[in-house]
Amino acid sequence: MADQILTVTCPARRGIVAAISGMLAENGCNITDSAQFDDQENDRFFMRVSFKSEEGKSAEQLREAFAPIGDEFQMDWELHDATKKTKVLLMVSNFGHCLNDLLYRWKIGALPIDIVGVISNHMTYQKVVVNADIPFHHIKVTKENKPEAEAEMLRIVESTGAELVVLARYMQILSDQLCQKMSGRIINIHHSFLPSFKGANPYKQAYERGVKLIGATSHYVTADLDEGPIIEQDTIRVTHAQSADDYVSLGRDVESQVLARAIHAHIHHRAFLNGNKTVVFPSSSGGYASERMG
Repeated sequence: MADQILTVTCPARRGIVAAISGMLAENGCNITDSAQFDDQENDRFFMRVSFKSEEGKSAEQLREAFAPIGDEFQMDWELHDATKKTKVLLMVSNFGHCLNDLLYRWKIGALPIDIVGVISNHMTYQKVVVNADIPFHHIKVTKENKPEAEAEMLRIVESTGAELVVLARYMQILSDQLCQKMSGRIINIHHSFLPSFKGANPYKQAYERGVKLIGATSHYVTADLDEGPIIEQDTIRVTHAQSADDYVSLGRDVESQVLARAIHAHIHHRAFLNGNKTVVFPSSSGGYASERMG
């Protein structure tokens, strides 16, 4: 398995791939997986390279060797330890399907993350979280205490060392300031009926309109509610013979799957921000469950 993952974003120009592969070869590294994308419309280049250091070079030595290339090509680049699990903080309200799904995938190793805590504005899932030996933080949110509540959330993020925050059906709007502070580090999930069906009962509205496709969208959180750069989406078909409750049940399933895939792409450094969009490189296997860390 790969020791390191190199991620690169830079202005598009000739010679980038040759420079990266040449540097790795010169330093005794063997590339195990590589993906690249040249966004010609925006003149941006994206690349992700997994490699194994066969000569035992340290990450610091490799960073030092790569730095001149990064400077030459004006790169935003990072070198990641492929064996290190991302520290993730989950946030949930009163809908627990995504939380339960993530806890199960985490428990069986299908989603290799380190869950450092769960924040909720309700006590509904305290027992579930505590029984999994994960710290549970109850932060009540009202119009009056929202600044103080968000300050407490940030304190928990910093104290736990959380690298990613996942809104697993957390039904509170985050402030612009918090979204900007954690840009690219918060992932959300919601149904894909927006903007047609808003409010508390979107599935019932969809049922009443005879919708034939139910979908879910997972995206990075920005100040524009539910309009951040999309990481993952999926749909499932429904028919006239199914009830509004069926719509809800099927919707919960697709939401859980889409969120898990989005997190998987992020923790394996396959998702790149590209303005209002993302570049998401698939795993070499074409799926997400097979790409695991030991």
